[in-house]
Amino acid sequence: MDPITPGPEEHGQALSRRPPRDSLTADFGPGAPAPARTAQLVSGDFLLTVNPVDGTEIESCPPHLRPGRPGKRTPAERAEAERAARPAVPPGPGRPALSLLERQDDRERLVRLLARGRSVRLTGPGGSGRTALLDLVAEDCLDLAPDGVVRLSGFHRTADELLHDLFHAVHDAPRHRPEPDELRDLVREIGAVVVVDDLEFGGAALDELLDATPECAFLLGATPDIPAPSADSEVEEVFLTGLDRAAGVEILERAVGRVLTEEEANWAGDLWFESEGLPLRFVQAGALLRQRDELRASTGAVDEYGVFEDVLPPVEAPLDSQEEVPLPSLGEAAAPAPLLASRLSASARATLRFAVALGGEVPHQAHLPALVGDTHADAALGELAGCGLVSPVGSRYRLAAGVLTQLEAAGYDADASDRARAAAEHYTWWAGHPSVTPERVCAEADAVLAALAVVTPETLPPVEGEESLAARLARTAAPAFAAGLHWGAWERALRSGAEAARLSGEVADQAWFHHELGILALCGGQLDQARAELETSQGLRGALADKRGAVAGRRALALVADLAGEVPGAAATAGEEVPDARHEESASPPGGGFAAYPPLYGTGTGTVVTHQPPADGKAPGGIRRVARRNLVAAGSGALLAAVLGTVVTLGMTSDQDAGRNPAGTVGVNPSASQGPDDGSLGADPKQDTGTSTAPGRPSSSPTDPGPDGTYGTTDDPTPSATTPSSQPSGTKSSGGGSTTPKPSHSRTTRPSTSPTPSRSPSSPPSSNPPSPSPSQSSSPSSGTSSSPATSTSASGPASGVPAASSSAASAPGSGEGIL
Repeated sequence: MDPITPGPEEHGQALSRRPPRDSLTADFGPGAPAPARTAQLVSGDFLLTVNPVDGTEIESCPPHLRPGRPGKRTPAERAEAERAARPAVPPGPGRPALSLLERQDDRERLVRLLARGRSVRLTGPGGSGRTALLDLVAEDCLDLAPDGVVRLSGFHRTADELLHDLFHAVHDAPRHRPEPDELRDLVREIGAVVVVDDLEFGGAALDELLDATPECAFLLGATPDIPAPSADSEVEEVFLTGLDRAAGVEILERAVGRVLTEEEANWAGDLWFESEGLPLRFVQAGALLRQRDELRASTGAVDEYGVFEDVLPPVEAPLDSQEEVPLPSLGEAAAPAPLLASRLSASARATLRFAVALGGEVPHQAHLPALVGDTHADAALGELAGCGLVSPVGSRYRLAAGVLTQLEAAGYDADASDRARAAAEHYTWWAGHPSVTPERVCAEADAVLAALAVVTPETLPPVEGEESLAARLARTAAPAFAAGLHWGAWERALRSGAEAARLSGEVADQAWFHHELGILALCGGQLDQARAELETSQGLRGALADKRGAVAGRRALALVADLAGEVPGAAATAGEEVPDARHEESASPPGGGFAAYPPLYGTGTGTVVTHQPPADGKAPGGIRRVARRNLVAAGSGALLAAVLGTVVTLGMTSDQDAGRNPAGTVGVNPSASQGPDDGSLGADPKQDTGTSTAPGRPSSSPTDPGPDGTYGTTDDPTPSATTPSSQPSGTKSSGGGSTTPKPSHSRTTRPSTSPTPSRSPSSPPSSNPPSPSPSQSSSPSSGTSSSPATSTSASGPASGVPAASSSAASAPGSGEGIL
């Protein structure tokens, strides 16, 4: 390869030829910018190339890239996918799992219904132990269906998204999102027990989900405020009730690891009456009793050197005796979140503040050290889970039921805006890091979208040189959501980003978000919405002169027009792409542009512009078919005019006297049919037409050029009949100077083809006709005017000049008159 000309950047050739940096200063200099990550995926009949810079490109999927029918996962792969779908175990010392009490009957009933192929909806309020019961039932149903048990999360999911999640949980189809009809054909063959927790829809949407999966039995978990299934859905309803007093006391004893005192038992009875027996309240109450025992153990004496001063929160009450730590009041037990949080570590309290700022979403434990600023902050999630302040939702954690409201009342939302901005800055950096896969970004989608929802309304016009935080986060996370096939999050990120770009006035970001929304609508079959979004994007990119982005938009608009059945080129809004639109050069591409030729007759009348067909013979997309029909019609008209002119010439010359002396009848304008070796001009005698024409003057004045580019006269209906390119060449007659045309020698030229130049291209056009040759100067200087056919032939209709100058231009020897 040429060492001087570097190769393309995408292949790493240019980076490998850069001179090495000094090893001493290599770590201090700015690193090379990370290349934009692109990904290809197939959505139905479309091939999408996710491009975070110029916008996603969409095209019809080529046959060799179209995926085949996906195969199902093996049992080992299904088990691995199930482990990935469950929340990670919090770090820190493990705690024994609490077995469910008074739920054995409900557990057995659910298993029996699922074994008969019935779908069940388990309804219970937040904190009733619904999620724990679903986990136990799922373990009992592992061998009931051929495809096993599939766990899905219904949190912020629609019926269509759940169908796609079910498809990918059973089938091995990376980077493939089937179209709706294909999706329903594939999920119809799935036979599994599908456990969906935190369901957020019912009614007709639930009927659609059940009808699409006739071989599946669903176990649905929902709260009472979710719409109920329709009467025709045949879904069994199971309601969870609260625990009795004895079960609540047992939960407290398991939490503290001892038998409750009489005072604590009475306190537990009051709590059971107030909480209506919800298990979550007793778990949190058990954490309060455990913290009370730790305080009564005089932990402050162990830390006499202040080692744990930054870990343990300050305690208001002195720790001198056990009696000075009273039981929490009933009000504190009913809303225990603030009291529990006050006795946790500083990292745990900071994590709670971030969760409150994000609307209840708890960041993944891997992000806590960076957000909190403590290298051991990942252990805070274990503290929160042990106190019952967080609960699992899908593969992540959220604040437990009622905790968000309690913490907001305690003032944990004082700096929510700053916390949300810090989380948005962190997720912007993290989602754009080259080592982070789209699947990891999709797993953290709820927290990312929560941060985006907080910072978007606060967007203001940025300082010059800075981009709004919400727009940066949306532009970074949206391509990852698209590549990870989490299109519900992709749409929410795009809409939030478009709103942020509108508020900040950033035109480039607005164009990008509208383009992505158009691609998303196009994949969903919403052609009108796709056209509106793409045209909006094209208008903004046109104002910015964004060529690369405009190319992707034109292709998408052309695909919309094709799907809508529109004629390509019928309207400019169809987005028809001109040939070689991939190139950024503004010059006309070869084979699709226009070529200028010199004047045909050397009269300086202008430049004739003709269209050059491409080399491959295909019609370019930029020329409309109407223009081609006009060119064909013009060529046909010129051919018809030539034929009519030939007939008129034959009729007029046949009536002439063959014995007349042509020397006395030839005027100053010789006939264009004169041969180069002919001694006489042989012009036809003048006919009495009833009009007088001055010698040396044309019979009529030229008019405006016609549609074929030639000039006509006001008297002659066929001005182009004897143009130099179409008049017949004749021979000398035996009786005199008349000529007999030979049709076999006549030639006609269609305007749509490339014309033969009348002069050398190197010679400049001249407005004055050349001087006549010696043979022309020897012709008589006096005589009658020529016949109408002769004057028309000599006047050069395409040039529009008088007959005297036109005859000189068309005489032999001038090099410019005869083609």
